[in-house]
Amino acid sequence: MDNSGIYVGLDIGTTSIKVIVAEYVNGQMSVIGVGSERSDGMNRGVIVDIDKASAAIKRAISVAENKANLKIHEVVAGIPANLLKIEPCRGMIAIAETSREITNEDVVNVANAASVHSLPPEQEVIDVLPDEFVVDGFDGIKDPRGMVGVRLEMNGTVLTGPKTIIHNTKRAIQQAGLHLTDLVLNPLALGRTVLNDGEQDFGTILIDMGAGQTTTSIIHDHHLKYTYVDQEGGQFVTKDISVVLNTSLSNAEKLKREYGYAFAEGTSDDAFPVEVVGQSAPSQVTEKYLAEIIEARLEQILNNAYNHLENIDALNMPGGVVITGGAAAIPGIQSLAADIFNTNVKIYVPEPMGLRHPAFAQAFALLNYEASLSEVDFLAKSAMVAGTKSVPEQQTFDDSTDTDEETETEPNTQTTPRRAKKTKPQKESSFSFSGMVASIKRWFSEFFD
Repeated sequence: MDNSGIYVGLDIGTTSIKVIVAEYVNGQMSVIGVGSERSDGMNRGVIVDIDKASAAIKRAISVAENKANLKIHEVVAGIPANLLKIEPCRGMIAIAETSREITNEDVVNVANAASVHSLPPEQEVIDVLPDEFVVDGFDGIKDPRGMVGVRLEMNGTVLTGPKTIIHNTKRAIQQAGLHLTDLVLNPLALGRTVLNDGEQDFGTILIDMGAGQTTTSIIHDHHLKYTYVDQEGGQFVTKDISVVLNTSLSNAEKLKREYGYAFAEGTSDDAFPVEVVGQSAPSQVTEKYLAEIIEARLEQILNNAYNHLENIDALNMPGGVVITGGAAAIPGIQSLAADIFNTNVKIYVPEPMGLRHPAFAQAFALLNYEASLSEVDFLAKSAMVAGTKSVPEQQTFDDSTDTDEETETEPNTQTTPRRAKKTKPQKESSFSFSGMVASIKRWFSEFFD
């Protein structure tokens, strides 16, 4: 499948909203624009004010548009793992009374059967992930299309989350005048980008330390097995500095960035001035004292993750621990985590120029995840649309769209195809994959309204 095209990743964080525009060609992701603006309407990784969050998204999108020199209409957005449920799912359909070749439509129908799930009223399906297909009892099949059989089964995983979080995220994006191409679970995207093949296979602990919350995930056998969300993150480190040193939050954030260290051992007694509320003259604070404040909070966050992993006997992962997110940029956090987990610890930083900070890992992961999806993945995603089992009309992408030319459109009008490519003439068929991809995007647009 040719996934070449322009991708826009949207990471809605507690303290900042990041937008990355990239072009994916021949397996290479080239970043062409980045936007980062202060968040508003957020609390601990969750949207609590749709209007304010929407305005902040617009500001970040505008910055990215200016740098990329193109108009953004579509985004791939991430969603936090709060109250996430990971459950196995299974579906089965009869293809025909006699053997025939399995088609795209059959894959959609069996994914629909697998996605039928009894959910509590406050939960909603985020994604359906096919693990394997079974054709007439033969299992371990990744793509059954073109095979011959009379019965098709799908074993997979269904991810569900709170309706409130999902709805608020979709509504804020829509209100910002954007079309949501895909909504991706944050740790799922991070796992496929941050970890190499061996780490995903043998098992690795992935810790995303954001500003408002810290998400600990287990990736094993190339699957997301477990997540734990701690409602504390880098923002709490800033608040601790502010309270202990009696300085403003902005000054505390500046101190954390310029002088902060996560491991007090080995720091010096060199002092620096700190503006104190209610005092005309600044106070002198040593690097060691500041490090002790930072270490106390980070140690608590990492110990919470340790205790939850210990409860499920998941500490001895061969891949060790990989840490990313904005708080991972604090010097010394690698040593602190290694001391707590007693295993190998790595810090992940995106490689592209302009993104070499762990705070950009999530937005970059969304792009990589979307670009790596297979045809079967897209077919399975169509099953998320309730009651959709009919075969869509054939559609193709027009490769003549000029993304540099701004046109007036409705907010959800598709003007910049995510995968723009020329289509070759095909034999008449009751089902075409290009039509399915286009229809999936249309389904998402209608479903999110």
